[in-house]
Amino acid sequence: MEARMKGTLDPDLGTAIQHIFKAIAAGGVDHRLLALVHLRASQINGCSPCVFASIDSAKKAGETEERLHNVVTWRDTPFFSDEERAALELTEAATRLQDGAAGVTDEIWDAAADHFDEDQLSAIILEIATTNFFNRINRTIREQAGKTW
Repeated sequence: MEARMKGTLDPDLGTAIQHIFKAIAAGGVDHRLLALVHLRASQINGCSPCVFASIDSAKKAGETEERLHNVVTWRDTPFFSDEERAALELTEAATRLQDGAAGVTDEIWDAAADHFDEDQLSAIILEIATTNFFNRINRTIREQAGKTW
């Protein structure tokens, strides 16, 4: 499979994305957790370049191979904290809207709110939304894992 576009992003779009990344970082959420959120949404959406990028980013932040290999089955493994589980569940609910799922239920929201303050929740939600944004662009243009990042 070959990428459909060879060009680069418009510089204004690149600037806007950098502002989004700054807003996410300002939320005070551990970078490893944000990488897990990015990875899980990208797995759901089948976005190979974002899966590649999130694993690379998580490793650089000190994440273990064992945990990275088990994000896809996080519910069935002992490797994740209650905080991480709440973030991953929020990620799945917000990402799977198109599947006809219930979306982010009060139960899912309350579980996340038990572990994160509003600034952190804002950062996690923005990470989920930004990941879904990139996933859709990359799937549309058939971007290849390891080519962009």
